[in-house]
Amino acid sequence: MPPSASAVDFFQLFVPDNVLKNMVVQTNLYAKKFQERFGSDGAWVDVTLPEMKAFLGYVISTSTSHCESVLSIWSGGFYSNRSLALVMSQARFEKILKYFHVVAFRSSQTTHGLYKVQPFLDSLQNGFDSAFRPSQTQVLHEPLIDEDPVFIATCTERELRKRKKRKFSLWVRQCSSTGFIIQIYVHLKEGGGPDGLDALKNKPQLHSMVARSLCRTAAGKNYIIFTGPSITSLTLFEEFEKQGIYCCGLLSSRKSDCTGLPPSMLSSPALPPARGQHSIRVKGSMSLICWYNKGHFRFLTNAYSPVQQGVIIKRRSGEIPCPLAVEAFAAHLSYICKYDDKYSKYFISHKPNKTWQQVFWFAVSVAINNAYILYKMSEAYHVKRYSRAQFGERLVRELLGLEDTSPSL
Repeated sequence: MPPSASAVDFFQLFVPDNVLKNMVVQTNLYAKKFQERFGSDGAWVDVTLPEMKAFLGYVISTSTSHCESVLSIWSGGFYSNRSLALVMSQARFEKILKYFHVVAFRSSQTTHGLYKVQPFLDSLQNGFDSAFRPSQTQVLHEPLIDEDPVFIATCTERELRKRKKRKFSLWVRQCSSTGFIIQIYVHLKEGGGPDGLDALKNKPQLHSMVARSLCRTAAGKNYIIFTGPSITSLTLFEEFEKQGIYCCGLLSSRKSDCTGLPPSMLSSPALPPARGQHSIRVKGSMSLICWYNKGHFRFLTNAYSPVQQGVIIKRRSGEIPCPLAVEAFAAHLSYICKYDDKYSKYFISHKPNKTWQQVFWFAVSVAINNAYILYKMSEAYHVKRYSRAQFGERLVRELLGLEDTSPSL
C-alpha cells in the first residue's frame, strides 16, 4: 500500500466496491419483493452505492462510540454527532436498515443456515488470503467479544440472559506475531444433523471439527498451531502431522480428549514436585510434558523437542525453568490475550436480532481490525500515526464522504 493510502483503502482490501454493489442489488431486490408481498412503501427509494457506504459507516461508528443504538447519532443526547447526522436522515437510515440484505433469497440448492451471509464470509476470506502472509506460529481460539459495559451495568437480568443466548459460535485462526485473523469459522448452535453444535456440545468431536475446518488451507506449510484444552488431542495432532501441520496444546483431563495418552501422566502425584520440575513421555515425534508451577500443567506437542530448555519469567519469582514448548505456548498465548484486550473493545456495538446480521457485523469488525493491522505494517502508518480509535473514526468519515480519500499530489 502506498504512503498516501487512506483508512478506507485498507478496509476495501477486504470489502471492495463489488461486494458493496452486490449489497445494493440484494437490498433493492429484497425491498421490491417485500413490498409486493406486504404492500407498497411510498417512502422507499432504491439505495445507491454511496448510501450503502454511508449506512455501513453509521453502524461502524458504534465500534468507537460504544453506543448500542445507531439512532443516537440523530438524537440530542450524549452520543449525538451533528456532522455525521447531516449526511443522511434518520428516516432514510431506518429504511435501509429495514431492507438491508447480503443475499435476498434462498436458492433451491441452499441448505446452509448462514446462506444470507455466506457469500460475504467467502469474499472476506479471499481478501484475508490475498492481502496477508501469516507467520509460522498461529493460534486457534474463540475471540473475546466485549459487551458494552454501560449496557451490562444497567440492563435487567432478563435482558442479560437474552443477550447471552447467541445462536452461533465464532472461532478463528490467528497469526500470533501480529494478531491478524487469518480465518473465521462460524458454527450455528441450532444446526441440524449430527454435526450440529447442539449434538456436539461439550464433546471433543465438535472442537476437532472446528480445528479441521480452520486448518483446511494450512496443509503442507509447516505451520505451528497452538491450541487450548478443548481442541488438544493425540488423534487430531497425529492427523495434522501427516498434513505438514505441527501443534502445541495445553491438556486438561476434564476438557481434552485424552484417548491414547498414558494415565500415569494425567494424574497428579500425592507430593507435589519442586517448582519448575517436569516429566516427559515420548512416542515417536509426539511429546507429553507434565510441568509443575503452583499446579500441574500438561502439554502435548510435536513442534518442539522435549529436551530443549526454556524459562518463564515471573515479575516476583524471577526465572522458572521449563521445557521450550511451555515457554513458546505461554509467549504466543500471552500475545493473543493482549490483542483481545486491545482490539475486542472495537467490535461493532450494534446488536441486531437476526443471527445472520449478528454474524455479518462481527465479520465486519474483524475486517476493520485486520485492516488496522495492515495499516500499522505499511508506510502509511509512518505518514500519519493513527490509534485504533482514530483509524475507526477516520474510516467512518471516509465512508460517509466527509473526508477526501484521493491521494495527495
